[in-house]
Parts: sequence; structure tokens; C-alpha cells
Amino acid sequence: MDVRTTTARDTDPSPILIAAFLDDLTAAGYGPHRLAARRVLVQTFVQWVQDRQVAVADLREENVRAFVAAHARGRETQKHERATLHRFMAFLRRRGILSTASPTSPLDALADDYVAYLRTNRGLADNSIAIYGPCARAFLAHCVAIGGVRTLDTIDAEAIRTFLVARVAGRSSESARLLSVGLRAFLRFLVFRGVLTRDLSGAVPRVRTYQQSSVPVVLSPDEVERVLATADRATPRGRRDYAVLLLLARLGLRASEVMALELDDIYWRAAEIIVRGKGRRRDHVPLLTDVGEALTQYLREDRGASPSRRVFLRLIPPRVGLSRPCAIDHMVRLALQRAGIGPHPRHVAHLFRHSLATRMIRHGASLAEIAEVLRHRSQTTTALYAKVSFEALRLVARPWPVPGGAQ
Repeated sequence: MDVRTTTARDTDPSPILIAAFLDDLTAAGYGPHRLAARRVLVQTFVQWVQDRQVAVADLREENVRAFVAAHARGRETQKHERATLHRFMAFLRRRGILSTASPTSPLDALADDYVAYLRTNRGLADNSIAIYGPCARAFLAHCVAIGGVRTLDTIDAEAIRTFLVARVAGRSSESARLLSVGLRAFLRFLVFRGVLTRDLSGAVPRVRTYQQSSVPVVLSPDEVERVLATADRATPRGRRDYAVLLLLARLGLRASEVMALELDDIYWRAAEIIVRGKGRRRDHVPLLTDVGEALTQYLREDRGASPSRRVFLRLIPPRVGLSRPCAIDHMVRLALQRAGIGPHPRHVAHLFRHSLATRMIRHGASLAEIAEVLRHRSQTTTALYAKVSFEALRLVARPWPVPGGAQ
């Protein structure tokens, strides 16, 4: 028997793979304490699956789910352990240890096809896909749960009704409207793909909402400056958050646009920023002096090296770009709390956008000028801010009727 062949076959490769994975985490910016905790977790996981006669090369996502369910205590612990083990699985795939193609059910493949269709054929932004995609997956899961529907040719209006009744409970009218719109779009996609022979989108009830039914919540100019002043510019977090807040307050950017800003989008000599807006739009926005100074300080002192091209990175490892616009909302919410300003709407980053438009209209700017600054496709959207010009509204308001005639 060849001794070298026996050694190669019987040697456990997991210690070498775990060490290489930890090197990968070190390169991503993890410190010694975090590395030690992840080393113990991955070693425990590998030993656990090997005790069940599963080799590292045969690992699957269900192994991760079973391990976390058996070992993790508490929701937060489960979340962190699941994230680390998913990163370990992704590392093994990059190394060629695991197959890059994970087995999926036909319904999962259909949902993936729908998301690809939304992104490629329809050109939807990631924020819109984050609404439409989960709606489709939830509907497919509902169909399987209520009747074991593996093929979709038996879907009827009753299945649609029970899904909506179960999902809209406790939701706002806008959330319910988005759910109905997303489900209607998915049903039309099923007809387009030939999965359904009849269009059932008409069976989805429409949710009535009223545009411009309220006055937008805004911050006064003094409140905006108070919020900006709360950022501790003596710390890396404070300098990053200050640059983010300035982009929102001075330029009226959306949270998703700040998150998506990349290094190549800043043209320093031309004093311009390329904003990646809705529908794959690319707009040129002037780089104001104070915004440029805040960005320069953050990029020079705090951003550091990263494979990501995003301007704003996470402060804790892995040092990659912010993943969701809610991270920007979180920064704004904390700044508002420090400034003692509340209560806050759900999407607090939009407060600055509304405040900028309100300040412009109260200083005499036209709706067309505001639409250009905020990069609205339609001035119908901008018309919302006509209601905040209270002095102008007083000039056209009719007297309130009282007994004996108008006074």
C-alpha cells in the first residue's frame, strides 16, 4: 500500500481550512478577540458535523441551520453564529471545497428567476426588489403550506385571499398597498413565464391610499444644525456620521443614494458627485465645500483599505459597504435622539430631504427648482411641498364662515 496515498486520504483538512478562514477574517479587519470567538465556533461546528459522518466537502446550508438550532441560545446568538458559519461556507466555496451551486427547489428557482427578471428586464432598484422579491417567496411558501402545492396550476382566488388576509394584519395602509402591488406583479410574471395559463392579478384587491394626505414632517433650520452638531468629530464614527448627515442635509440625498455612493462617483476637480438614483439614473450633484471637507477628512483618516468601492463602510468587521439604507436611518435616529428631537417617522433620513425642500419653498423657490434639486421625475411628487408654504396659503385661503357672515 502506498503510504503517501493513505496519508493524503486520511488527513483531516479542516485545521488547515479553519486557519485559512481565520486569515481571511484577519484581512477583513477582525481583531484578536473576535477571531478567538469565531475560531471556537467554527471548530465546534466542524467537529459536530464530522461526528455525524459529514465531511467538510459535503457541508450544506441545512447543516448550518441544524447546528445553530441545537447550540445557539437566544435570537442574537443565533444571528451572529449563523452569519459566521455562512461566511465560512462562502469561504469554502471560493476555495473550491464546496460546490458554488446550492440545490434549490423548483419554487426557489422560480423566485430567483423573478428577482433576476425584476433587476435585468424591469431595471428595478434594489430597494424595490427588496419589497417585490420577499412578497413572491412568501406567496410561494404560503401555497405550499396550505395545500402542498408543488406546481402552481392549482392556484386560485381563494389562495390569494387567504395569503393577503394573513399578511396584512397589523400593517399600515401603505405596507398593505405595497404587498398587493407586489403580489399583482408576481402573478403577471407567472403568466408571462407560462407558469399560469390565466391572469389572476385581478383577484388581488386594491388598497386605497391617499397621496399628499398630510403635511410632511420637517426640521427647522436650527434643528438641522443641532443634529449636525451632535456628531462627535473627534472619533472615526463621528466623522463618518457627520459626512453622511451633511449629504442628507445639504444635498437632499436619499438614504439609499448615500449608501450606494462609491469612490469613483466623486469628481473632486469638477466638484461634483454622481448620485445613483432610482431606476438606474445617474445625476450630477454639486459637491459643496463643507460636504467635500467632511468627506475628505473621513476618507483620509478613517475609511482605511477595503476591497469595497463604497464610500461609507461598516465600523466593525468585515470592513465592507453598508448593506441596507436602514443603516443610514439608524445614524439619523441616533443623532436626533442626541439632539433631543422627536418623535421620529419611520424613514427618518427623509426628514432632511423634506426640510431642504421646505426651506427652499419658504425662500421663494419654485416647484420646478425644487424638483430639479431633489431629482424628481414628476412635479406631482414635488407638489407635496406646496402645502408647507403657509404664508402663501394664507393669501389664497377663504375666510372661515361664522354666524352673521364671513369675518
